[in-house]
Amino acid sequence: MLTGELRSQINAIWDSFWSGGISNPLEVMEQITYLLFIRRLDDAHSLEESKASILKRPMQNRIFPEGADPKGRPYNDLRWSRFKNFAPSDMHTVVGEHVFPFLRSMGGDGSTYSHHMKDARFTIPTPALLAKVVDMLDQVPMDDRDTKGDLYEYMLGKIASAGQNGQFRTPRHIIQLMVEMTAPTPKDVICDPASGTCGFLVAAGEYLRQHHPALFNDADARRHFHYGMFHGYDFDHTMLRIGSMNMALHGVENPDISYKDSLAQDHSGDEERYSLILANPPFAGSLDYENTAKDLLALVKTKKTELLFLALFLRLLKPGGRAAVIVPDGVLFGSSKAHKELRRMVVEDQKLDAVVSLPAGVFKPYAGVSCAILFFTKTNSGGTDHVWFYDMQADGYSLDDKRQPLLSEDKLGLHWLSGVPQQLSEQDHAKNNLPDVLARWALRNDTGEDGERQRPRTAQSFCVPKADIAAQGYDLSINRYKEVVHAVVEQEHPLDILAKLKKLEVEIQEGMAELEGMLK
Repeated sequence: MLTGELRSQINAIWDSFWSGGISNPLEVMEQITYLLFIRRLDDAHSLEESKASILKRPMQNRIFPEGADPKGRPYNDLRWSRFKNFAPSDMHTVVGEHVFPFLRSMGGDGSTYSHHMKDARFTIPTPALLAKVVDMLDQVPMDDRDTKGDLYEYMLGKIASAGQNGQFRTPRHIIQLMVEMTAPTPKDVICDPASGTCGFLVAAGEYLRQHHPALFNDADARRHFHYGMFHGYDFDHTMLRIGSMNMALHGVENPDISYKDSLAQDHSGDEERYSLILANPPFAGSLDYENTAKDLLALVKTKKTELLFLALFLRLLKPGGRAAVIVPDGVLFGSSKAHKELRRMVVEDQKLDAVVSLPAGVFKPYAGVSCAILFFTKTNSGGTDHVWFYDMQADGYSLDDKRQPLLSEDKLGLHWLSGVPQQLSEQDHAKNNLPDVLARWALRNDTGEDGERQRPRTAQSFCVPKADIAAQGYDLSINRYKEVVHAVVEQEHPLDILAKLKKLEVEIQEGMAELEGMLK
């Protein structure tokens, strides 16, 4: 949890960038990411120095070479621990003219982070601003994973609040809900084919740290966590840098965060590779057939990106793999041949587990489109029995452009107390449905008296048999199956109503006569 003082410092830095002429929040985030990476390199180099000193042997993985760079500056001056003590003007010269060229040319530590630094640009305009940012970042305890992770998450939140770039960020509480419902395991291989800032992958990693801490005591499981579990793709290099650093600061050593246009490339190398997909892909409308991967068009003939992404998820999942993905409502009830065929495939050929309808304003102010979360398991042999539907009406925040919290912080999100989700009161539930979604999800296959299978379709959640869905042309809109309770209003006889009106008229006349008498 960030302290108020650290939040204030970050806000001050953000304002300084703005007043210094950098108004694009993504550029601000990118420059801070570069500096965090530079500090990370220095920490890694210091660790190697300590190992060499203790073992009394030469350094094996030297990051900063001995000697001087091509411009004659000692490589030792390029280290964070050195230049942070320089005068602002000298610091600005060293970072801009020596450190950044070094970043672009280095092989670094061989990690995905180094790979994304090859086109790093230094755009901090003034020595004073650089000194201020370096001083703030130097005060963050980088050995505390929670603090540095929260710091980066807070800054990512400022990207969203700045306006046009918020589409890169799914609300954190929605991400956490999807991760909790899919319950990642230490053996999973997790992918987000539209990773952005890697929010889903970070949340999955944090879930495993909380629920499976023993995995870090096993060498193979630990290595899988750091090197083989997390995979993210994006076609925006800025997002790749930011997403990679987000993973690094949350303690994942070398995830696979790489450049790929998910819809425009052949996926033969990734086919049936992943056991869990978590995603909120961009839905930009349509693509040209020429730019679309042929293996996806073989599954569904369409130009619509929302359908192509769903086809991609089916292609990437291994049998038994599961997915939690956000789709626009049009996917649920679209009437085109491609819409219907893709829904039929998910219901008949795979196992559709659930459809959670999201409030219409959950992605405001960036988009007002209604969306839902689809949960399904790839089986290639069917398996859909009953589909669980939940009509989420509130997520804890106002559904207007301001998205203000409606409850105290301890009652937002999944409402954890001592690591256990708590049910909210009926009044608070009306403002935040997330804890209820998670509680009812656990009972979705329960046929007992309190189980989800017994709930009427007038309830907020209920189950629908596959046969009913097939009969409706595989329509997955909750409104197709939800029944509305019509209140029974007892109507009075017209003569009784007329008698009451006459009685009221007499009472008014008597009141007026009494008032006139008082005035006389």
